[in-house]
Amino acid sequence: MTPKLYHLHALSALHCGTGQSIGVIDLPIARDRASNLPLVPGSSLRGVLRDNFASETGDAAENLEKSLFGPRKISGNDDSYAGALAVGDAHLLLLPIRALAGIVAYATCPFVLRRYARDVSKAPAIPTPAATQALHACDNLNKVGDKIILEDLDLDAKESADVSAWAQAIAKTIHPDDKEAQDDLCQRFLVLPDSVFAFLAETATEIRARIAIDEKTGTVKKGALWYEENLPAETVLWGVYALSDSRLKGDTAKAAELTNKIPASLILQIGGKAGVGRGLTRFLNGDSK
Repeated sequence: MTPKLYHLHALSALHCGTGQSIGVIDLPIARDRASNLPLVPGSSLRGVLRDNFASETGDAAENLEKSLFGPRKISGNDDSYAGALAVGDAHLLLLPIRALAGIVAYATCPFVLRRYARDVSKAPAIPTPAATQALHACDNLNKVGDKIILEDLDLDAKESADVSAWAQAIAKTIHPDDKEAQDDLCQRFLVLPDSVFAFLAETATEIRARIAIDEKTGTVKKGALWYEENLPAETVLWGVYALSDSRLKGDTAKAAELTNKIPASLILQIGGKAGVGRGLTRFLNGDSK
């Protein structure tokens, strides 16, 4: 199979849930079992991509959908085959964090960057902040004197050339044609200690209260108050997908040919709560070289 990198850039709050919870948050987001970091399941993204391809009309578009995703229904041996496209989970790369200065910071950590470095074509050295440090690129907007204050955490600010290299590489990938957006991301980019980032990834997500209205009384239905967790807008995630040769009967398309059928950029709605504006996301195919 031919592996390829993809990124997701959340344009609105993103809720890929796990169903009901017994905790304080009624509808939590999906998280990695081992690290407890947020993720978007590959199955969710694959389903959204299929719907996008299915919206195209014509025999060629229909055959491409079947080649990539397999049959929608199996009625016999000819329909019993796997699709050529396999989509892995999207893992958290940058988490927007409320900052005292500069409004928002885009944070990551060495643990995340090491995992990301295994998948990208070229990777700078991994920066390692001390326990109370926030490493930043030059001209950071989040500094208050020699401090960076995120939520209620007070961290020592330190400039790092490796952080600058990472900020520039990620900015060019997420905003390939927008120099202003690249500069803004670089000026807000931070590498935090693993423990600090893990804490913020658990406590600094977006929580929204939702209610249901009784149509007869115009007031809240009894018991119809719940809390939903979301990844905030501007969150960036990454994952890997892979393509094999087509298994559709009569289709001789090879993996390399099918790879060219995946667009460089798509606007997708991922996860639940589409009716209230959640999940508007940019799908970005590939990484910067």
